[in-house]
Amino acid sequence: MLAENLENWAQQERQEGEKLGIEKTARNLLKLGVLSDEQIAEATGLALDEVAKLRTEGKR
Repeated sequence: MLAENLENWAQQERQEGEKLGIEKTARNLLKLGVLSDEQIAEATGLALDEVAKLRTEGKR
C-alpha cells in the first residue's frame, strides 16, 4: 500500500513537471512572437485555450 502510494505520488510529480516544462516552452515561443497560437498549440500539444491563457498572462 505504501509503495503503491509512493509510486502514484512520483508519477503525479513527473506529470506535473512535464506540464510545467511544456508551458515554459510555450511561453518562450510566445515571447519570440513568430508563431500563431495555433502553431504553438500544435507544437506543444497544449489546447488552444491554454496557449491563449498563457499569452494573456504574459501581457500583465
